[in-house]
Amino acid sequence: MAGRPGTLLDHLRAQDDATLGALLRARPDLALPAPADTGVVATRAGVRTSVGRALEDLDALHLAVVDALLVAGADESPVPPESVLALLGPAVPRQAAQAALDRLRALALAWDVGAAGTLDDGEAESSDGGAGGIRAAPALRDASRRNPAGLGRPAPESSALRTGDPAAVVAALPDDQRAVIDALDRDGPVGRSRARDGDDNPVARLLTSGILRRVDDETVELTREAGLALRGDHPLGEIAAADPMPAPREHDPDTVDATAAGEALETLRRAEGVITAWSAAPPAVLRSGGLGVRDLRRLAKDLEIDETGAGLLVEVLAAASLVAVSEDGDPVWCPTTTADRWLAAPPETQWVALARAWLEMPRQPSSIGARDSNDKLVGPLSDEVRRPWASQVRRRVLDRLAEFGDGAGPRSLDDLVASLAWRAPRRGGRARDDLVRAVVREATALGVVAHDTLASAGRELLRTPTRPDDDPDAAAAAALRPAFPAPVGHVLLQADLTAVAPGRLEPELASAMDRVADVESAGGATVYRISEGSIRRALDLGWTAADVHELFSTRSATPVPQGLTYLVDDVARRHGRLRGGSAASFLRSEDEALLAEVVSRPEAEALELRRIAPTVVISTRPLADVLDALRAAGLSPVAEDAEGGVLDLRPRGRRTAPRRPERAGSGGSPRLSDDQVAALVAQLRAGDKAATASRGPATVPGSTRQTASATVAVLADAARSGRTVWIGYVDAQGTASQRVVRPLRVGGGLLEGTDAAVEDDDAGPGPSVSFALHRITSVSVLA
Repeated sequence: MAGRPGTLLDHLRAQDDATLGALLRARPDLALPAPADTGVVATRAGVRTSVGRALEDLDALHLAVVDALLVAGADESPVPPESVLALLGPAVPRQAAQAALDRLRALALAWDVGAAGTLDDGEAESSDGGAGGIRAAPALRDASRRNPAGLGRPAPESSALRTGDPAAVVAALPDDQRAVIDALDRDGPVGRSRARDGDDNPVARLLTSGILRRVDDETVELTREAGLALRGDHPLGEIAAADPMPAPREHDPDTVDATAAGEALETLRRAEGVITAWSAAPPAVLRSGGLGVRDLRRLAKDLEIDETGAGLLVEVLAAASLVAVSEDGDPVWCPTTTADRWLAAPPETQWVALARAWLEMPRQPSSIGARDSNDKLVGPLSDEVRRPWASQVRRRVLDRLAEFGDGAGPRSLDDLVASLAWRAPRRGGRARDDLVRAVVREATALGVVAHDTLASAGRELLRTPTRPDDDPDAAAAAALRPAFPAPVGHVLLQADLTAVAPGRLEPELASAMDRVADVESAGGATVYRISEGSIRRALDLGWTAADVHELFSTRSATPVPQGLTYLVDDVARRHGRLRGGSAASFLRSEDEALLAEVVSRPEAEALELRRIAPTVVISTRPLADVLDALRAAGLSPVAEDAEGGVLDLRPRGRRTAPRRPERAGSGGSPRLSDDQVAALVAQLRAGDKAATASRGPATVPGSTRQTASATVAVLADAARSGRTVWIGYVDAQGTASQRVVRPLRVGGGLLEGTDAAVEDDDAGPGPSVSFALHRITSVSVLA
C-alpha cells in the first residue's frame, strides 16, 4: 500500500474531488477569494483565524478530541491515533471518538502521515520523517484554550515524572502536597505562590521535585504528567460524549399551533395600536437616536404590556419598515407608507412580515434597558441595540427546536440551554445561556413558539426553499391561517352602552365597530364603548341613523338596549342641521335662528365667521378648524362636498417613506452551491497541474507591443503544433490563477481551447475554455 503524504499540502493534493469539495463546503472561508491551487487552500487552512472559525462549529466531543491531539503533541509531530483516542478515557464510546477524529480530518484540522521508509510503490518518503501517525494543524494550539483539557506544560526532562512512573510518584506524595496538586487540577493548572526552592512548604517541595513548574515570580503551574496521573482512567476529565438533551416532551400539535396563533393575534393587535398611536402623535427621535424612555413607558402603558414587550414590538416594527424616522427638520418616529398596505393585508400575512423581520434583524431587543459600556441605559431603536450576530443566535435556537417532531419540544428551557452549550461551547461566551432564553421569550411573544415548542408556522418560516417557486413565507401564512380562531360575526350589546366582541371580528364588522364605538379594553374579548362622540363620528362619515340601527339590530346577539336606540336618535336629530363647506370654509343651515346663534357665540370672532345670507355663514379659517371649534362648543356640524355629500375630514395620520429593512448577513462565508464547488475543485486541479508542470521559457507581458505579440505568437504556435501551454491569468474580479490549456484557436482577442488539467485518456479532451488575451499575464510551453 502506498504511504500517506506528510504535509497538509500533500495530503490535500492526494484527496479525490469529492473530499476536496466537502472541505470547501465545510470551511467556505478557504474558497474566498477563489484559490489558484491547493497550496493556497493548505495555507489558508493553517491560519489561526480560519482554524478558530472552524472550531466554533464543533461540539464538546470534537473539542475534547482537539484537546487530546494537543495533549499528545500532534501539532508538533505525528502521533499514533490510538494514543489520541486513549486519552478520551473508557467513558467515551470508541465509535463516537473515531467519528469525531474523522470529522477533524474532513475539516483539514488533522491529517494522516505515513511512516518514513515504508512506502512500497516508489513514492518519496514522508517529509516529517520518523514514524507515521496523525498530525494536527499547528494553529490549533493558538486557536484553542490556553491549557488544553486543563493540563499544564510537560515536566522537565530530569523530573521523576519523566524518568519514572508518574502515577507512582503522585501516589507517594504526602497529604499536604497532594492537597495542593488536587486543588490545581480541580481549578486549573496555574496558581499563585511566592515559594522559593529551599523553602519549607509543600509548594517549594513540589517545585523541587518537578511536579510543579514556575511560570514567573508569583505563578506556578501543575505539570501535564502530574495532571494525567491524578486523573487516572479519565486523562481529560469528564467528557460529555453525546448531546445532554433528554427525551422530548410531547404536546398536541393543534394545541401548540392554537396557542401560538393566540399570541400572534395579540402581537398584531398591539402592532396596529402602535401604528395608530404614532400616526396621531409621533414620538420625537432622541439626539443620540432611538426612542426615549418616557415614550416607551407611555406606549407600554397604553398597550398594557411591560416595557420589555414594548421594546421588542417597536424593534420588530422598525425592522419590518412599518415605522421609521421622518425626513424633516424635527425628526419623529412615525409609520411609513408601507404600514397602510400592511394594515389592509390578511392577519396571517401581517404576522409573516413581523416574524420574518424579527428572525433576520441584526438587533438584540433583550439588551433594551441594560447598561452599556458607559453605564447608560440602552434605549429601543438605538444603535446600541444593534448586534450583527443576533440573527445567527435566533437561527441556532430555532433550528434546534426544529429538530424535534411536530408538537415535541424540550422538557425544560434549561435542557435546551444545555444542549446548545454542548453543541457549540465556543459560541456565545458567558452571555450565551441568557441569549438562548431571551430568544425563546421573544419567539413565544411573537407566536413562533408555544410551550417551548416550535409551531407549524414557525417551522415553515425556517425552511430553506428547495425550488424557485417554493416560498417559505407563503407556506408559513398557510400554516397559520387554520390555527386562527374563526372570525366572529356578532357582538354582545350591554345595557351600559358597551359592546363585547367575543373573539376576532370579521373584517367588515370590525371596520364598522371602529366607526361607531371606541375600544375600551382589548384581549381575548374586546370591549367597545358607544358614546355620543362615537355615534357622531359614524354620522360624520356619511352613515345615517338607520344605518347605525341596522348594524346593532343585525349584528348583536343580544337585544339592543333602549337607551342605545334613544342615544342614536338623539345624536342624529341634532346632527347635520348645520352644514359647512370651504370658502376657505362656509356654514349653511335651513334654520336661520341656528345660524344667528352661531354668529353670536364668543367663538365666532376667533373663527372669523361672517353671515352673507340668511342661511349661509363663511369663514377664512380651514373647514376642519371651524368644525372642531363648533363641536367643542356643543354643536354637531358635518362637512359636505360640492354636491352636498358628507366628507370625511379625519386626520390621516403622519407617514414617511419606507426604509430598506436592515438584514443580518450569514455572519461568515456564504454557502457554496454544487456548481461553485465543482468549478473551484476544477480550478484547484488545474492550478496544481500548472504549478508542478515542467515549463519552458516564459513570455512575460509588459507594456510594449512586441511582448504582447510574442505572447500571441507562442499561443498560436502551440495551437498549430497541438502542444499544451501553462498560462497565468487574472479574471475580471482581479483573482490570479494558473491554468494548463491545450490551445485550439487564437484570435479575436480570445484564446480558445480545452482544459488540459482534466484530460483523460479514456474520457477524451477536457471541457472547452476561453480566455481574454489581454488578461493573460504569462505563458510557457510545457515540456
